[in-house]
Amino acid sequence: MPDPTFAELATAVYCPRQLYYRRRDGDWQPPPEVVAVKQLAFQYGRLLAAGDDALGAAPIEVDPATWRANLERSRESVDDWRGLCDPTARERYLQGRDCRGVADKVLADPAGVSLVSPGKPPPQGAWKPHRVRAVAAAKALAWERQAPVSRAYLEYPAHGVVRRVPLDGRRRAEYRRALRTLRSMAGPPPRLRNSSKCDTCEYRASCGVTTRTLGSLLG
Repeated sequence: MPDPTFAELATAVYCPRQLYYRRRDGDWQPPPEVVAVKQLAFQYGRLLAAGDDALGAAPIEVDPATWRANLERSRESVDDWRGLCDPTARERYLQGRDCRGVADKVLADPAGVSLVSPGKPPPQGAWKPHRVRAVAAAKALAWERQAPVSRAYLEYPAHGVVRRVPLDGRRRAEYRRALRTLRSMAGPPPRLRNSSKCDTCEYRASCGVTTRTLGSLLG
């Protein structure tokens, strides 16, 4: 079996059962509206200079004034804003020791990666599935270059928010747990119960399949 992808790792963290369905159906292509939002991450300079009407016509999720204020704060918090706006490479495929996938941006001097999410950021930091995906990309780039990678970012361009992901022991442990979860899957994992994640899941209508333990199958 090929190495898992960054997207598979993130989905395993969010909901292992959703990962099972996506693997079964080969459902990994983002819809056009997601692609449009992700393109905002490559247009920060132009959008900051745009008028309210032009910015309001872009696929942002907040009003233009809030978007600009958010992005200005992000610009102040990012060490290499110019590198983030003009990365060394974009949509770069990376093959690591344990996983593979595409980094939306690869940065240089020092080396780093940035991943773009079409969703809404949490009040602080980044969502756990996104953190795992960012760490996976950073580790893959480090393996490919055989050199340390010191930076990882998550961008939420529909809100003008960029967050740095610490590449520390805690985040690496999250990544290792996700990898173990994914590798241990041998069938439909149990359903989540009373989870708000199910409300927007595209598989909620077909997720009623009863899962049974090996013990119950053997009687």
